[in-house]
Amino acid sequence: MLIVDILIFIAACSVLVKSSSWLLKSLIKISFFFNISDVITGSVIMAISTSFPELSVGIMSAFDHQPILGLGTSIGTIIFNLTMIMGIITLMARGIKMRNNLLRKELLYMLFIVFTPVILMNDHYFWQLLGIYIAPGISRWNGFILIAIFCLYLWKIFSQHKKFNTVHHHERSCNIMKETTILLFNLSLLLLSAKLSVEYAELLSGELGIANLYMGLFILAIGTSLPELVFSTRAVLTRHQDMALGDLIGSAITNSTLVIGAIAVISPIGENIKALFISSMFMLVICFIFFTFAESGRELSWKEGISLILLYCFYLFIQLYTRTNPLLFMQ
Repeated sequence: MLIVDILIFIAACSVLVKSSSWLLKSLIKISFFFNISDVITGSVIMAISTSFPELSVGIMSAFDHQPILGLGTSIGTIIFNLTMIMGIITLMARGIKMRNNLLRKELLYMLFIVFTPVILMNDHYFWQLLGIYIAPGISRWNGFILIAIFCLYLWKIFSQHKKFNTVHHHERSCNIMKETTILLFNLSLLLLSAKLSVEYAELLSGELGIANLYMGLFILAIGTSLPELVFSTRAVLTRHQDMALGDLIGSAITNSTLVIGAIAVISPIGENIKALFISSMFMLVICFIFFTFAESGRELSWKEGISLILLYCFYLFIQLYTRTNPLLFMQ
């Protein structure tokens, strides 16, 4: 029954978001126990943790032989994070300044790294010029390349933080065995809710006549972006703007490397890859616009925040228009 399926899907997405929040709390306590620096906790651990919903959805969709659903979710999440969420927190803060030089470097890394999966999606055109036929899409080897880039990014960030930041010694007040048990329980809950979200997303796509790609680009992408929205708004309200920016930038990098790479390693992405042309190009344009906004005077004004929100509305319009005009899709 459609209503029941929708309610189960909403419940699964809610558990997915809540379990990722609980998982994040456990990770922070464990990082404090091992005296991991606040900067790494903020810009690396939280960025990865808030991307757990996308990663779990991507892995489950790949195991279910529907990698396009996970890929659509990752690309849709990046677009939503850098437009709607960034626009909302910029309005809340009445402008965000880019004070941290390391954060500005991460922004530059993001600009180049996000290009990588798009290049890999279309590298078959290059090989065809050399007389070598390669199927379009992201192969298993491409997935390993993306994961390697993510590991290289982590190494670079850790090495830079060691140069410019000292480790703050936190009080080891948590029970490490208890927190590890809670972390494993929340991880299991996260994976189970992700599996249900994928299953019912596929079921609803058939019942509502919506392609899996669009379920990922919009419904799942917005749903799995809620941890970033909650964390970023809290960070801005408590005057930790750098942490909010670090989370959104790190999340974009994590989604475009680790998440898409893991999906491709499990199940190479080839089916309907050309249907993602508009979204992938829009993702690149948004990343470039976001970068230029941040570099112009090294701050995002409230006017630029409104522009980012309007950009997402424009993206929705373009997707709806091209869906009703199939001739506009690349063949």
